[in-house]
Amino acid sequence: MNKFEYILTENDKDIPIKKIMRREFGFSSRLMTKIKQNKSAYLNGESLPGWVTGDAGDVLTVMLPEETSDFEPEPIPISPVYEDNDLLIINKQPGFVVHPTKGHPAHTIANGLMQYLIDTEQKFKIRFINRLDMDTSGLLIIAKNSHAQDSFMKQMKANTIRKKYIAVVKGIIPENEGTIDLPIGRPDPDRVERWVMTKGGYPSVTHYSVIERFKNHTLVRLILETGRTHQIRVHMAYTGHPVLGDHLYGGENPLLIERQALHSQYLSFNHPVSDKRIDVEAPLHDDMLKLIEKLRK
Repeated sequence: MNKFEYILTENDKDIPIKKIMRREFGFSSRLMTKIKQNKSAYLNGESLPGWVTGDAGDVLTVMLPEETSDFEPEPIPISPVYEDNDLLIINKQPGFVVHPTKGHPAHTIANGLMQYLIDTEQKFKIRFINRLDMDTSGLLIIAKNSHAQDSFMKQMKANTIRKKYIAVVKGIIPENEGTIDLPIGRPDPDRVERWVMTKGGYPSVTHYSVIERFKNHTLVRLILETGRTHQIRVHMAYTGHPVLGDHLYGGENPLLIERQALHSQYLSFNHPVSDKRIDVEAPLHDDMLKLIEKLRK
C-alpha cells in the first residue's frame, strides 16, 4: 500500500485538506473521491471525517487503497530495468502481446507480470502506461497505483514524455536526419493496418537520424512527438524504407530476422511522486544484435 505524508505549515491554516492534498500530492479528482470513499486519509493518525482544515504541525497521511489484477500467472520472463514503489519498467521481449485479447487470451506480458508479483511478493493492479506491438521489443511502463497512472496520463497529454526507438529499415536513407510529419489513420475498421491519410488522419510526427548505413539497410534512431498505433512502421514504410521484418508494411525478410527490427530503447519522464526527471534505457535483444552484426559483414 502506497503512503503519502505531509506536515502542515502556518501557511496551510484555514485551507481545506482536500486542496492541500491536491497541491502536495497532485491527486486527480477521481482518486480524491476514491480516497474519501475508502476513508484512507488521516490527520495525526485519525481518519478524516471530511475535508476539514488543520493546524500547523498536523501530519496528513494518505494510504492509497491496495488493488490487484486477476490475470492468470504464467512463467514468462520479465526483465525489469527500473522499479520503485510506484513504477515498474521492463525490457519487453519480442513475440508477446502486452495484455490478453480475444485473439491472444493467454501467454501475454500481463500473465508474466502476475507470476513476477508472486515471485517478488508484491500486490498491485497492473496498469500499462504505454503499449508495444507483439513483435516490438523494449521499454514498457507499468504503474503500480492509480496516482502514478494519472500522472503519466497528464504527461502524455502535455507531450512531456520523451521516447526514442532503434530500428533497422530496408534501403539506404541518404540524408543523415529528417522529420516525417504526415497524418495517420485507419481506412478500414475491420483491418489492423494504418496508413498515411491526408484526409481523416490524425497528426503524427516522427523524427529520425541515421546511426549506421549497411549495404542495403540503415540503422536509425527515431524520436516520436506523437504516439499513434504503428506510427513508426507506417511512416517508414511510406518513405520507402519499411522496418526490416515487418510483414504488415512490406519489410518481411525471414532470412535476416523473424520479427520487425524495432526496439523501444529510451524513455524520459517526470516521476509521478518526486517529480524528478527519470531517464531509462533498455539494451537491444539478441536477435537485433545478431542482425546488426550480420549486416556489417
